[in-house]
Amino acid sequence: MGSPKEKEPHMANRSELIEAAQKQFATVLDQQLDRVDRLNEGEKWTDFSTLSPIIVGVLGGDGIGPAITAEARRVLEYLLAEELQAGKVVFRTIEGLTIENRAAKLKAIPDDVLEAIKECHVTLKGPTHTPEKGDGWPNIESANVAMRKALDLFANVRPVRIPAEGIDWTFYRENTEDLYAVGSQGVNVGDDLAIDFRVITTPGSRRIIEAAFAHARRAGKTKVTVVTKANVVKTTDGKFLDVAREVSEQYPDIGWDGWYIDIMTAKLIDTKRRNEFQVLVLPNLYGDILTDEAAEIQGGVGTAGSANIGKRYAMFEAIHGSAPRMVKENRAQYADPSSVIRAGGMLMEHIGFQDKAAKLFKALDVCGQYERKVVTTGRDTGGTSEEFGNYLMETVQDPDLDKRWEGYVHTK
Repeated sequence: MGSPKEKEPHMANRSELIEAAQKQFATVLDQQLDRVDRLNEGEKWTDFSTLSPIIVGVLGGDGIGPAITAEARRVLEYLLAEELQAGKVVFRTIEGLTIENRAAKLKAIPDDVLEAIKECHVTLKGPTHTPEKGDGWPNIESANVAMRKALDLFANVRPVRIPAEGIDWTFYRENTEDLYAVGSQGVNVGDDLAIDFRVITTPGSRRIIEAAFAHARRAGKTKVTVVTKANVVKTTDGKFLDVAREVSEQYPDIGWDGWYIDIMTAKLIDTKRRNEFQVLVLPNLYGDILTDEAAEIQGGVGTAGSANIGKRYAMFEAIHGSAPRMVKENRAQYADPSSVIRAGGMLMEHIGFQDKAAKLFKALDVCGQYERKVVTTGRDTGGTSEEFGNYLMETVQDPDLDKRWEGYVHTK
């Protein structure tokens, strides 16, 4: 053991480290308390039936993003041809949400790009690259996280459907809190200790849980499953679960249960139990992980779309990354566009074209899960994005689509 004199410099350094960390934590607390105040003020939902035109922004993103987003736009323009002709819907290209431009501006979303996004009612977005330590890009925040915070897109809705297996899950993932809320504001306390902050608020939890219960009622579902780790993470997950109990009292017609995230990841692959789940609601990180697993069960993350919904704005995207290797190897034209096309269907549903969205979802089931006459493999061994899009549009316009879909579902 060293002498007291040898310890004094170490103790002084510890005090300085703690003081610096406390100042940084105080800044985070101040920001989050301001945010809670804004949440408690509330905001009205956009009524799309009163808007003309509805402006849809399209952001290509990085890697394969421009290729698959262009294909999704082509499919949507085909389905919404009458509305486009009548001027009820307008598509608008938004440039600049690329890693090169974001790195040059040292911003997750450059100011001019964010302003262009805010001029649209909803956006369709390709995947964007998020820098990580050592990859050569500046340490800027995820564009997705920044957009969710800037537009208050608190509900990340991710459906997974396998009709032939009785799977019809809708995940309501809280989108603006948890570890991702302040993921770039963690503290390195010296060289040996790193601490990140987890944020769970009462109003933030309430609105995502209410959204999940409200969806269950609209969709004719009977149960909501709340996923946490409240037995161990008692303060933050405990708050989320407590709010769920309160919200459930407003929906006596909807049952609910609570599951821990670890066992829930197992139950999604339990073929005897997994079709019992209907609507699931969970904090941000758990939702990110669990929905990737669910998408893989459906056929891979390339098949899954997602909605990022706020009361005023909404953004729709794939759940997978930008796959830069495919671009480097000149394979972007072989990327599966299903994820962004499915997100486009959710976009149509959100802005009031539910019937057209329903047809698109059935066509995606038929083309992607059952017939599979055009299969994208990511390489020249499979079809191109355009070939899959053509196949999908041919299927959508088939007057016997409903019978085809029902036949596959009932015979599998």
